[in-house]
Amino acid sequence: MKVVAVTACSSGIAHTYMAAEALEVVAKKYNIDISVETQGSIGIENELVQKDIDNAVCVILTNDMPIINEHRFEGKKVIRMSTSDVIKKADVIMKKIISTFK
Repeated sequence: MKVVAVTACSSGIAHTYMAAEALEVVAKKYNIDISVETQGSIGIENELVQKDIDNAVCVILTNDMPIINEHRFEGKKVIRMSTSDVIKKADVIMKKIISTFK
């Protein structure tokens, strides 16, 4: 199962990267293939490639601020959450994705 995500917070520092790490750790726990793009204070890192977006069952977007190039995800199932919710609830998010897209 493939999932893609974009994390971004208003300051573009800690929460952006903490949310990305939380998703990656929990995805590994559940054997989910995840690619996470960060949009932080130094710009876009690990930019998602179209092939990964096309193969993803869903997209996780943080909603603390606008996501750059969000149009890439048109037609995909999108889950929107704050970075703090992603950090705190990454396990719940992945379990929901597994049960929904199995």
